[in-house]
Amino acid sequence: MARIRAVWGRALSVPLHTPFVTALRRTSTIDTLVVTVLTVDGILGLGEAPQVWAVTGESVASAAACVEQVLAPVLVGADTDDWPDLAAHLVGACARNFGAKAAVETALLDVVAHLAGMPLAHLLADLADVPRPVQGPGGGFEVATDVTISAGSPDALGAAAAARVAEGFTRLKLKVGTDAATDVARVRAVREVVGGGVGIRLDANQGWSREEAVTVIRALSEADLGVEVVEQPVAGDDVEGLAWVRSRVDLPILADETVFGMSDLDRVLRLGAADAVNVKLAKCGGPVAGLRLLARAAEAGLGTMVGSMMESHVGVAAAASLVAAVGTNIVSDLDAAWWAAQSPYAGGPAYGPGVIRFGPGAGLGMSLVP
Repeated sequence: MARIRAVWGRALSVPLHTPFVTALRRTSTIDTLVVTVLTVDGILGLGEAPQVWAVTGESVASAAACVEQVLAPVLVGADTDDWPDLAAHLVGACARNFGAKAAVETALLDVVAHLAGMPLAHLLADLADVPRPVQGPGGGFEVATDVTISAGSPDALGAAAAARVAEGFTRLKLKVGTDAATDVARVRAVREVVGGGVGIRLDANQGWSREEAVTVIRALSEADLGVEVVEQPVAGDDVEGLAWVRSRVDLPILADETVFGMSDLDRVLRLGAADAVNVKLAKCGGPVAGLRLLARAAEAGLGTMVGSMMESHVGVAAAASLVAAVGTNIVSDLDAAWWAAQSPYAGGPAYGPGVIRFGPGAGLGMSLVP
């Protein structure tokens, strides 16, 4: 039992080693709000609300205002033993603001896991009523991840893909959607460079019209380029369009920006709009909602994966903990922190060949460097 003393946020801008380019934006930094929950006994928990104007509409400033004015008062003075009720109250404290809610809920669960002396993945497994994941010989967990190849020319994508495969990544997520007329050439350039043993998935980031999506995806099928899945080919709010595309193509369609919460997922299921769903904490409001979305999708027979926004090691560690706890049937997209030129944290996840690893510590196993 521990009483919560304070909740606050700290804005961070973390430089990337390489610009990150999609059909929605180009960035050279991770701009994010790191939230800390502090107990009277000095236990600290961390969470993260990334700035993603084009997807969630949240900024560092808006997340900070939401945390300070609305969410922190829910927790300050409360007891951590009441964390399930507190998490529920965070959901109802305000409309939307899912990134801010995810940050505060993650920080709360980080504290709870620390107090219990267990990694966050074990706490989430207990919450889902599934067996706890087995830690490796040195403790900690290892979760497979793809790596993103930024949008660009066919030659640029081919060169980047070759470099990532040389580093040990076995699944590549190609950012397309910037020019439907040349997107097949981009995929072909990558396949010719990496050969047949590397998985390729595409993310159009809402960049195609319905008609463009069908034309490009059919061309990809005819070219037999070994594409595993096509993510969010049309605008996120065009669920009918997503269903229209899916009914006309053979490659699996994965919903990302279309699905924030359970009502969105239910609409996708009702319309038969996707074969799989990408769950992100900053879209759904935190690990608790993430667990529910994954369970509902799996129950309905959809493919599942967990993704990350352009966020730092805290958000990625929370997402990876979710994967470690309950698993997914599609390799997840957890490479965001790999893009950071340096980590502003002590401890936390590290990347190996095609995987993200985090250590044996309690909670998220990391702290923010002063």
